[in-house]
Amino acid sequence: MRVLFIVALLAILAVVTFCSDSHESYESFERYHPFVNRRKANNFIGLQQKKARTYERIRELNKSPKERQREICEDHDLCELYAMRHGFQKAYKRYFGQKYGRGK
Repeated sequence: MRVLFIVALLAILAVVTFCSDSHESYESFERYHPFVNRRKANNFIGLQQKKARTYERIRELNKSPKERQREICEDHDLCELYAMRHGFQKAYKRYFGQKYGRGK
């Protein structure tokens, strides 16, 4: 009898736990309209991409001189290999320092 009572109690507890909906599921409109209009989706995504491109351009304009030197060095294989061993500053000075009046 005791086992039957425990099994019935567990069954009721499982039904209450798994079959009840929370009030949060009723707050969302996605329950009734799960798909977004194409125009709204394109406007949303397009706006995000436009902002990302604008920030990318701003970052490119405001790069530090060391970052620019590092990118120049990364574009050339010999400079990049030298930089892996000795650092980007030394590699840039070795391969590009003489062009600008600096170097050895």
